[in-house]
Amino acid sequence: MLPKGTIRTERVWKRFKADRRRMLLRDKLERTVARLRGAPNLGYRWVLRDIDFEVAPGEAIGLIGSNGSGKSTLLKILTRVMCPHTGRVVAEGRVGALIEVRAGIHPDLSGRENIYLYGSLLGLTRRQVAARFDDIVSFAEVEGAIDRQVKFYSSGMQMRLGFAVAAFLEPDILLVDEVLAVGDASFQQKCLNRMRAVLAEGTTLVFVSHDLAAVEATCSRGLWLDQGVIRSDGPVREVLGEYRASVEEMAESGRGAGGIARVTKVSVSGSGDDVPRTSEPFDVQLVIDSPIATSGRLCWHQRGHRYADLRAEAGHAAHRGRDRGPLPGHQPPAATRPLLPVAGDVRQGPRTH
Repeated sequence: MLPKGTIRTERVWKRFKADRRRMLLRDKLERTVARLRGAPNLGYRWVLRDIDFEVAPGEAIGLIGSNGSGKSTLLKILTRVMCPHTGRVVAEGRVGALIEVRAGIHPDLSGRENIYLYGSLLGLTRRQVAARFDDIVSFAEVEGAIDRQVKFYSSGMQMRLGFAVAAFLEPDILLVDEVLAVGDASFQQKCLNRMRAVLAEGTTLVFVSHDLAAVEATCSRGLWLDQGVIRSDGPVREVLGEYRASVEEMAESGRGAGGIARVTKVSVSGSGDDVPRTSEPFDVQLVIDSPIATSGRLCWHQRGHRYADLRAEAGHAAHRGRDRGPLPGHQPPAATRPLLPVAGDVRQGPRTH
């Protein structure tokens, strides 16, 4: 038997029926003729294809991918809301999930009743839920509405209550979808801090978000889904880098770029190769592509403040103060580390190394 908090999927496939078509006689005749001619059957569409991965207890994994890639469907299969068409799924222990704003929340019950109902569904006694009740209400910021029916809550209040219930009832596995986008910035930060706290307690986290910075700051492992197939699985920074490169490549292929130089890659990292933090130094590295050796000026601008000029030579590669000379093609300029606070003046004096 696997330890609690383990997630394992083995060759999971999932399909849905294709969209219902018109019931006109003309359309039926066209489909009949197409079948007689050997056209492929489009009655089903596959949303997950051969998904195979395992998550260890206490591990934090971020699911990324474009809309329609199968992320939410995979979470619903992990919560046993859906069944796979083929394959095997194991999620050991109590599963707390926030997949939709009202997931696990009954609109006709009050906030208080929903907390106890959700706890009983997780297998907790009424006394165990009561011991965490005050923390849940305080975190969700619904003290004045806890005895009101949830259908009269705003979307943000429903999301806050749902997340607080899922995160504070000590699940072995916590699944969080993009619903955090409903909350304001301060509550999103509270949710991220709470997810880090449950990780420290040994809870397994599966986090789905289009906020790549939040995924990188919270998770240690990334899994990229593309059209229902796992494109990449590994350390979160490497997977995010591959995903960003794919998005940039698709954006670049859809537009024509003019000029003699263009920025092909941008990476930002904080001190110690960590996530950038407010009012702390950070590194910005640009890769500039030019077919010929040229030079120019690169300017960093913070809205509402003055310019901080970062001079770099496109087509030059500076290394520890030594200029290697003009090199046409794909060359990074000198890396800089300016200190740019969120509020206040931009501090001058970038260092090059």
